[in-house]
Amino acid sequence: MPEQDTVPERAIRNGSTATGWQWDDALCGVIPPMISPLDEHGDVDRTAVRRVVEYILQGGCSGLFVLGGVGQGAWLDSKQRQAIVQCTVEAAQGRVPVLAGIMLPSTAPVREAARQAEDAGADALVVGSPYYLPVSAADQQRHIEAALGTTGLPVVLYNIPQCTHTPLAFSTVQALASESRVLGIKDSWGDLPYFQRLLTLKQGRPDFRVLQGSEHAASASMLLGADGLIPGLANVAPKVMVDLVQAARRGDVTTCKRLHLDVVRLADVYASSGIAGLYRACAILGLASGIPAEPWQPVGDQDTADIKRVLHQYGLLPAGARG
Repeated sequence: MPEQDTVPERAIRNGSTATGWQWDDALCGVIPPMISPLDEHGDVDRTAVRRVVEYILQGGCSGLFVLGGVGQGAWLDSKQRQAIVQCTVEAAQGRVPVLAGIMLPSTAPVREAARQAEDAGADALVVGSPYYLPVSAADQQRHIEAALGTTGLPVVLYNIPQCTHTPLAFSTVQALASESRVLGIKDSWGDLPYFQRLLTLKQGRPDFRVLQGSEHAASASMLLGADGLIPGLANVAPKVMVDLVQAARRGDVTTCKRLHLDVVRLADVYASSGIAGLYRACAILGLASGIPAEPWQPVGDQDTADIKRVLHQYGLLPAGARG
């Protein structure tokens, strides 16, 4: 287990917020959207959660985001979600903040999930647009305000229209940014013009954190002034993502370009099987079973071989790798 002072960009608790985090420091750097390790019975694999957390923190990441898209939060049941948050909080041991996703289709389940995440020890909530049925910007704002009003936890907004089918309207984000408990936004849309508009919100509120969730837009976003990244690939290559953030902060464009190409090639773990491929990559690294939540199935032999080649190319494949 790494010592606390060996992890760069570690957040500092100072009692200044409801959960004790100095969020100006905490929502920077790399905050991986963690996989949700399950066993063959569909139960949360608590030992695997601890392994994943340690691997991520040894890579220099500054926070943990559970129950997002990579964490399949919308596909897990209430018991599984609570176990993931609780296990991650226990494994983190106060070294970094734990953000819990509450991305569910409508407001009532989001309220319940918010209370559950608070009870399980989460430091902040992550909430986006309602989905399945069409919603307006006003609906989005009411939905997120309901989450804010349910607990005392701060909130990070989440824009991922690939899944919700409705982008968070800029006007909604702008209005919510006036609330001090709205810490910032994770934008996974990959639309750089929209992302640049989000960055303008920092002019009126410098502590509003704007985080990029799309790996392909990571280097450009950091050079444009993003506060950090929330990339799925940090489950398998945390140091690559941390190095990219640090290079951008130094203004080292050459290194950013090189690392960007590494990220693009590492993203081949998604090529055939999407996020299930990331779960298989974690299995190959010996971190978890590689079993995603249903209806997804574990990745087959051919795709597994392809993923192993990607990991081997970047020196990530351990001796005697399984998977």
